[in-house]
Amino acid sequence: MAVRVLVVDDSGFFRRRVIEILEADPLIEVVGFAQDGQEAIEQTAKLKPDVITMDIEMPVLDGISATRKIMEVTPTPVIMFSSLTTDGAKATLDALDAGALDFLPKRFEDIAKDKDEAKKLLCERVRSLARKPVSRAKPQAIPRTTASPAVKPAASKPSPSATPTVAPRLGKTKGSIKLLAIGTSTGGPVALQKVLTVLPANLPVPVLLVQHMPGTFTLAFAERLNQACAITVKQAENGESLKPGVAYLAPGGMQMLLDGRVANPTVKVIESDPGLTYKPSVDVTFRSITKLFAKETLAVVLTGMGADGREGARALKQGGSTVWAQDEASCVVYGMPAAIVDAGIADEVISLDDMGSSIVQRV
Repeated sequence: MAVRVLVVDDSGFFRRRVIEILEADPLIEVVGFAQDGQEAIEQTAKLKPDVITMDIEMPVLDGISATRKIMEVTPTPVIMFSSLTTDGAKATLDALDAGALDFLPKRFEDIAKDKDEAKKLLCERVRSLARKPVSRAKPQAIPRTTASPAVKPAASKPSPSATPTVAPRLGKTKGSIKLLAIGTSTGGPVALQKVLTVLPANLPVPVLLVQHMPGTFTLAFAERLNQACAITVKQAENGESLKPGVAYLAPGGMQMLLDGRVANPTVKVIESDPGLTYKPSVDVTFRSITKLFAKETLAVVLTGMGADGREGARALKQGGSTVWAQDEASCVVYGMPAAIVDAGIADEVISLDDMGSSIVQRV
């Protein structure tokens, strides 16, 4: 059965372009369109689409408000189109807070260098989201802020004592953990928020985070997470030393490597190889970890499309590290974790609801 899609955008030109691309896929059927957020709410209730593509800036009612209302009344997977600007990043993160599951650049040339590849990616994202049930439960909003991630107002920080410390009893427990590394893609912003807000401020290990995200988005995302979490979250800077209780987010468009010495591990941020699909890449970061902490890393792969992270996790597992994957039921897209599980690399397969407390228990 074809995936039924509602296309929402106030630009007639862009609507026609999206509809043309989607309808060229035999597995997708465009069942309607809307020109503003209010019409999107009405059409969603009437047509019951499997997926909605949503613009952010529209008259009458914007896409963020429309998404929030749709999630309250007729929960439906939503993929947002956004601009790759600082303002676009903040609006996109607001949309994810409102319940959208994924986003793509509004300029198709920003999706992929090849137009055919960009069209293929749009259709793949739509088909993937159609398989994900959406509940009426609202995601916990990440506070909006423009403050530096190094500044942490005490009043806005969760109390470490309030974070859960009881986790499911885990098997296959290995040696001590000196580093936590997490990789994710589609659905990752909300998943990371859910995991990281459980971690206490006195977490005894540093954290490396790789989220597939444009370069204009990662700083804003790190700032938001920093305000929501007891640990410090920041965008990684080249050459800085890793500290316990600090999470370093790989800058979009770049690659983040673990460098330095065991006694003083540092972050190395470099230009990405043009031949690499993901910038940043989980595989690149995970592989670099093997040079210093091959036996002492807890590597976690969360929701995401594709298989990035599989080979890096394989290298860590061969070195003696522990590898966990998010379970299928709690993933937005069970792609990256499935690649880990299917390859026989995962030591544990854990629900997103339990992942944060399981990490606390393990480290």
